[in-house]
Amino acid sequence: MRVLVVGATGFIGQRLVRTLNEAGHEVVAFSRSASEESFRDGVEPFEGDLGDPDSLDGLCDDIDVAYYLIHSLTSENFAELDRRYARRFADSASAAGVDRVVYLSGISGDEENLSPHLASRREVESVLAEGSFDLTVLRAAVIIGPESASFRIVDDLTDRLPLMLVPKWVRTPCQPIGVDDAISYLVELLDVDETRGGTYDIGGPSVWSYESLLKLTAAEKGKRVFIVAVPVMTPGLSSHWLRFTTDVQYAIARPLAESMRNPVTVDPEMDLQDVVPITQTPIKDAVRRSLMES
Repeated sequence: MRVLVVGATGFIGQRLVRTLNEAGHEVVAFSRSASEESFRDGVEPFEGDLGDPDSLDGLCDDIDVAYYLIHSLTSENFAELDRRYARRFADSASAAGVDRVVYLSGISGDEENLSPHLASRREVESVLAEGSFDLTVLRAAVIIGPESASFRIVDDLTDRLPLMLVPKWVRTPCQPIGVDDAISYLVELLDVDETRGGTYDIGGPSVWSYESLLKLTAAEKGKRVFIVAVPVMTPGLSSHWLRFTTDVQYAIARPLAESMRNPVTVDPEMDLQDVVPITQTPIKDAVRRSLMES
C-alpha cells in the first residue's frame, strides 16, 4: 500500500516509517523537517507544516492509509493547535479519498475527569472521526523507549533523586508498553479488516504503578531509590517539581504530570491484543532495551 506517516520524524514516526518500509509498503514521510537524508532509500519525504495550508498541496494524493501522529505539547495552546491541525488533515484526507486513517491516542481511564492533555487527545479523535475515511484509534499509556518523554522523566528521576518525596500519583496504576510492541500493533492492524472504525487500548503484559516503574528502572541501572508519597502535592505543584528533576522540556513535562493522576490501564473489552495478537515484550525487557539504546 501507499502509506502516509504524518509526524514522521518523531519518536514513534521514525520507527514506524522504517518498519512500514521494511514490510514492503510505499511510504510517504511527512514532517516540518522531512528530507531525503532523514530516511532510508525508498521512503518519499514530504516537507510541510500543518500550520501552513499551502504547504500541504498533494499530501494525501493516492494515499491508501495515513498514520496521524501529531501532538503539540510544546505549545502553551496545544489543545487549540491539535484541534486545528486535526481538522485540516481530516479535510485534506477526505478530499483526496484516503481509505483509512490510524491515530495514536492515549488511555485515559476516567473519562469524566480528564487532564487537559488527555482531553485534547479525545478531541482529536472526535475531529478525525468526522472525516470520510475509516478511522482506527489506538490508545496507549506510557510508551517505553529511549526518546519517549514519559520514560525519559522516569529515567531522569532515578538518576538524580535517590530519595524522592513525590506526588501521590506515583501510586497510580498504569500499563506501559514497549515501543517495539506499539509499532507492531500499528503495522499489523493493517492486515486485520476488523480494526477499521474501531477504538482499542494497547499495553504491555502487566500493570504497574509509576512507583514500581521507577524502582524497576533504578534496579536495571544498579541503583536503589527510596520513595515517599506526599498526598498534598497537587498536579500543578508536581509539574513544577518536574521542572527541576528532568531534562524533558517543561512544556511537555507539565501536561504529562497532570495526566498521571488518571489510571491508565487497558480496558479488557477494548484490548487490541484480542484482535491483533502479538508476542508482547515484558516491561522489564523493554526498560532494559531502552536504557541500552539511550
